Amino acid sequence: MTHSLNRLFRPASIAVIGGGAWCQQIIHQSERMGFDGEIWPVHPKSDVIAGYPVFKSLEDLPNAPDAVFIGINRHATIETVQALSNMGAGGAVCFASGFSEALAEDQSGDDLQNQLVAAAGDMPILGPNCYGFVNALDGALLWPDQHGCTRVESGVAILTQSSNISINMTMQKRGLPIAYMVACGNMAQTSQAQIAAGLLDDPRVTAIGLHVEGFKDLRDWEALAAKAHAKGIPLAVLKVGASEQAQQATVSHTASLAGSDAGAQAFLDRLGIPRLKALPDLLETLKLFHCYGPLPNGQIASISCSGGEASLIADMSVDTGLDFPPLTDRQKGVLREALGPMVALNNPLDYHTYIWRDQDAMARAWSGMTGDGIAMTFSIVDYPTTDASDWICATGAALKVRADTGARFGVVATLPELLPEDVAAELMAGGVVPFFGLREALSATEAASILRAPADAPLCLPGELAPTQTISEAESKEALRKHGLVVPQNRSVSGNDQIAQAAAELHPPFAIKGVGLAHKSEHEAVRLEIAPEDAVRVASEIGTSDVLIEEMITGTVAELLVGVIRDPAHGYVLTLGAGGVLTEVLRDTTSLLLPVTPDDIRAALAKLKVAPLLAGYRGKPAANLDTIVVAIEAVQSYVLENADTVSEVEINPLLCTPNRAVAVDALIRKA
Repeated sequence: MTHSLNRLFRPASIAVIGGGAWCQQIIHQSERMGFDGEIWPVHPKSDVIAGYPVFKSLEDLPNAPDAVFIGINRHATIETVQALSNMGAGGAVCFASGFSEALAEDQSGDDLQNQLVAAAGDMPILGPNCYGFVNALDGALLWPDQHGCTRVESGVAILTQSSNISINMTMQKRGLPIAYMVACGNMAQTSQAQIAAGLLDDPRVTAIGLHVEGFKDLRDWEALAAKAHAKGIPLAVLKVGASEQAQQATVSHTASLAGSDAGAQAFLDRLGIPRLKALPDLLETLKLFHCYGPLPNGQIASISCSGGEASLIADMSVDTGLDFPPLTDRQKGVLREALGPMVALNNPLDYHTYIWRDQDAMARAWSGMTGDGIAMTFSIVDYPTTDASDWICATGAALKVRADTGARFGVVATLPELLPEDVAAELMAGGVVPFFGLREALSATEAASILRAPADAPLCLPGELAPTQTISEAESKEALRKHGLVVPQNRSVSGNDQIAQAAAELHPPFAIKGVGLAHKSEHEAVRLEIAPEDAVRVASEIGTSDVLIEEMITGTVAELLVGVIRDPAHGYVLTLGAGGVLTEVLRDTTSLLLPVTPDDIRAALAKLKVAPLLAGYRGKPAANLDTIVVAIEAVQSYVLENADTVSEVEINPLLCTPNRAVAVDALIRKA
């Protein structure tokens, strides 16, 4: 379908079906953008639309059009799509609404959408309920409303699931060259990931940004990430919304900790795609990608003529993953020569205003903050909204730094409104990134520094059978033990005689637990350090018909949670975190998607706040990390073998000692 998508997005002929303002807008916008292909209005009752002669029907067209805007009602849209597919058209934008997005109000919407897809056959369609696209590279568009795009020679592609957000982003005044803007609509046939993969075939596209409400086909996204990485085209995602599918009824701590968004974040992490949290951050990231592509690391430098700005960017970078490395001797030498002895040299640097208006001196000083492993250098400059003529030197200095050093360099305004549009355009033309806002600049830089290759192994797709049973703790432990999990010696017993016999056979002290309760500690159904002679009495106090007696584990260094839940929208979410009775209080977790490698597991454990306990904290012995990895791999092995039926698996806690990792509680839910 990629070849057909290229024909749709880079058409030599456009047909516009329908009348009224929508179709006139497309024609006027095509003329404004300088589209030099054929434009064919189609309407049964009109003779001229926007100065163009009208064709009464599709059969009257000179040949099959490359791209078609269908601006008629939903029922007629289906018939028209069928006709276009039969005549070999390149593709169509289906503007009409009333399909699956209106299912709550109209039960026929879903069926109509299925009919639309069937009618399209192999012909790609965008939508329905879709505004279409703007191709600012060739001036081609199927877009029935205003937009702010202008012709560019190269630039970024932006795809959204919201037409209104698409319109708004075309109006940006940040110096970002937008090559394609695509509104994806309902994505009845062609997914957002498939569209993006098609746009990767245009060598003029420098980066792709995606505003995502939900991932439709996980395999499409895996293919997109692999193709983008192979071509060296960076992707950035603004993911919004929460997966309602993941809000299933659960009984484990894992489910409440992972939440519905953990799967989405883990999926993007697996694809190696950075995630942004706001539209300005997405635009600034795409701007950085357009100029420089991914960054090699998170090492940054900042120079400003105010100590307040230096402190501000330093504070705002905390917890971002970015780092201000100390100045090297080379940098200090360059800076001292440019600034003299009155300036204290640091990173971030306040260089005062001694050299302001001396463009060459400013450029020499700013150049001193580049190089030596610095991935991105910022010069903080706020252009006044009154008279900015005295700031021309700053623009010139930034351009000179880029020209002289070839270093990645950005001019950052502390507030977005303090960077004029014409200055942003001039900086971009010279290869300098104009950042609108300190926070946005840091978000973009962090995103560009964490882009990486996607995981090699395909995602484990989740089963669809609903969970109908919760397996007992003893049965869960036995099932996981067969996959390599270490569990304590235990007996599941009922009645005084069986309890006494188990106490005689196992090594004390014991843990005695009630059977059949999801959160046993909340029911006071877990008793620890029980001597053999007290086993019968304690079991009777717990009050359940069956109890589990098991040997206590000593020498614990840390307690971990290891859990997997099935997220129908994203796969199997593996959550690792601080375990024990305070799991939900500490909420110290990290999530991945299965399958994972031992290196993935080790990297995830290192992110936890309890990681120092595992490494040996304040003279305490360290946990045996190898055995922890083996335990987590055992849980994964069970899930992968039972992916068709399993819904939840949880180990809480996994007791970690200097020589082993032992699961003392386990839960499995499955069909």
